[in-house]
Amino acid sequence: MARINLSGDRRVAREVPLAAPGRSFKAKAVGGWGAILVLLTTGLGLVSCDSSEVDNSVANPADNSRPRVVATSTLIADWVAQVGGDQVEITGILQPGADPHVYEPVPADSIAFEKADLILYSGYNLEPNLIRLLNAAGVNARRVAVGEVVPPLDLDYAGGVVPDPHVWGDASNAVPMVEVIRDELSVLIPAQKTQFTANTAAYIEDLTQLHSWIEAQTATISPPQRQLVTTHDAFQYYANAYGLTVGGTLIGLSTEEQPSAQTVQQLVDSIRTLGVPTIFAETTINPRLITTVAAEAGVALAPTPLYSDSVGAPGSDGETYLKMMVANTRAIVENLGGTITEPSF
Repeated sequence: MARINLSGDRRVAREVPLAAPGRSFKAKAVGGWGAILVLLTTGLGLVSCDSSEVDNSVANPADNSRPRVVATSTLIADWVAQVGGDQVEITGILQPGADPHVYEPVPADSIAFEKADLILYSGYNLEPNLIRLLNAAGVNARRVAVGEVVPPLDLDYAGGVVPDPHVWGDASNAVPMVEVIRDELSVLIPAQKTQFTANTAAYIEDLTQLHSWIEAQTATISPPQRQLVTTHDAFQYYANAYGLTVGGTLIGLSTEEQPSAQTVQQLVDSIRTLGVPTIFAETTINPRLITTVAAEAGVALAPTPLYSDSVGAPGSDGETYLKMMVANTRAIVENLGGTITEPSF
């Protein structure tokens, strides 16, 4: 079984620099184009849920002796649970299905930050509004950008070059992020360092098997069909790690962007040129526009949307990071003509 190579360039997770000044994503102007224009101008937003649809209540922990760890994303919350078990009280700001790019904080989020002993966020401006809240609020807890331990892919965006925040798409990148969480929890609760180390080692074994399994599954796709077209540009790390190419996206790195009619037409033309058999919606984004793109291009829309910026709801096939990655790989491979061997981990 292939092992994950951790000997390459590694960064140290940093406390604060929460975001570079001015690194906020800007929306593009919407143009006009037939039926697409109707979708773009009649309130069919790309985001599937807003803050009013997400339960962000902060429960008072039954055991006040446990340190409070706040995780901005569902992915980080899952990793904290894997490493910390029941030794920490975990508060997840974003709920399953919520979009970190456009999430609007609510008062309970400020309360959670103020009560926290440790705040773990993804970084690379994945969650811009939460980062702004952290900068503005009087937060005393240590703040760590877990995702920034991974050297980023730099992508052209909005007239400049920005780091791609979707680092978890490559399962091998999850290893250093989980190690950061282990180290932070060990500082927070030194008496549990041995347990955190053991939990992390066991989970890294699962991540290693996941990485090898995904490599084997995507290798079954015929090379001409290894083209991934999705709603937003969240799968560059996945594609780079597992032998695919991102053939196009409806919008860029951030779902704050609204596509112009020209962008939509260019994507339709690109899909036709590439001969892509199937394109993919995402769980955190309204599928109506990508459905129209599929119809205009004359290709199938995969029946199962991909998990991009969030794990799935409890009980779903993507309720944890491991399950999310398996579900995404199954959907991608089966819809691009490959074959799946069920994982054993």
